[in-house]
Amino acid sequence: MASSNRSTREALGGEQVEGRRAVLELLRAGRRSVRSVVMSSSSRDDPALVEIRELAAGALKIVDADRIDVLARTDVPQGVIATAAPLRSADFDDLLSDPAAFVVALDGVTDPRNLGAVLRVAETAGATGLVLPRHRSAHVTPVVAKAAAGAIEYLPIAIAGGIPNALERARRAGCWTIGLDASAADRSLFDLDLADQPLVLVLGSEGRGLARLTGARCDVLVSIPMRGAIESLNVSAAAALACHEIGRRRAALRS
Repeated sequence: MASSNRSTREALGGEQVEGRRAVLELLRAGRRSVRSVVMSSSSRDDPALVEIRELAAGALKIVDADRIDVLARTDVPQGVIATAAPLRSADFDDLLSDPAAFVVALDGVTDPRNLGAVLRVAETAGATGLVLPRHRSAHVTPVVAKAAAGAIEYLPIAIAGGIPNALERARRAGCWTIGLDASAADRSLFDLDLADQPLVLVLGSEGRGLARLTGARCDVLVSIPMRGAIESLNVSAAAALACHEIGRRRAALRS
């Protein structure tokens, strides 16, 4: 049986989706079966809620606000919670075989809000996939799904035994591996000239950054120039700059 067959792929979580944007994109994408959508009777209408009601149809149930509070697993569910079939992992080798591969690898990002924010910026920048290590990493919880604002419905997510091993596989597949590392980089992100190549962009954990072995497996290490008194960026902010810089260069090459 092929490794990319849906039945062989790992469940990533994501069964509970909270927040208007995240639930709306779950329904718009239509890639997972939606079991239920519960909406607070006290929610003030806006275009997102109107569309959610239209798309949810028979799966929709209107409940008291107190019921939403009981069901919620995030701080601000915005009056709407959906349950759906779990996300399934993508096949990492399939992601690498794409001639236009732009994969984001996260080396030990454990904060769920950071993971969700990185998923959102990667998807909006045109990334073709994201890879997480199986251990020592956040995976797709309701907090991640809400912070991702629907990106989990569109951006394929693969699981690897470890990021150093994943980078070795990427190299064998013909992808450049680019690590974001302020302490060891010898060139600026803004001087990167590989945007037209299949690549894996590697971001490290919130505290230590890239692990030593991960950095050693990267073909290129780049940094974001810091011009103020603060010496570093949060991983999600760094991801936003790096992903959109690569996306900008790719768009310029296509125009």
